[in-house]
Amino acid sequence: MDRFSKYLLTALICVVALGQFVQVITRYVLQIPVMGLEETMLYPTLWLYILGAVNASRENTHIRANVLEIFVKTARGHTILAIVGEIISLVVGLWLLSWAWDYTRYAWRVWRESPTLYIPTFYSDVALFVGLALMMVYTAWHLLTHIRALTKGSAQ
Repeated sequence: MDRFSKYLLTALICVVALGQFVQVITRYVLQIPVMGLEETMLYPTLWLYILGAVNASRENTHIRANVLEIFVKTARGHTILAIVGEIISLVVGLWLLSWAWDYTRYAWRVWRESPTLYIPTFYSDVALFVGLALMMVYTAWHLLTHIRALTKGSAQ
């Protein structure tokens, strides 16, 4: 899974960079804008952002304001603090996931299309639900890891 996500994110970065390069060259150098390029770039860009957040959740490298860790001196206290943080993240994430599910159902029902190329926007709309669902899976995984570490540490 790590290898797949690494290659997928790399491919998305390359597609977005190439699209922006083509846009700059054709629009500002050649003075010939490419019709619909902005619409087609929406899909890899949105998926790149969302899957980048999923990757940060997988690696547990999201930006955190760990101010309380300054005051907590023991490893057990840090683990308890991590468990509390993961529980809060899981509660808020599941709440947002329910909203994303409602939006995904709406997007499915309405089935909007892009204005120029008539590409269904559902394929970009569903990225939010998929990304949040994957983030919640990884958050739950990290929560279980912290709980296991806490129970093993207290048994010793």
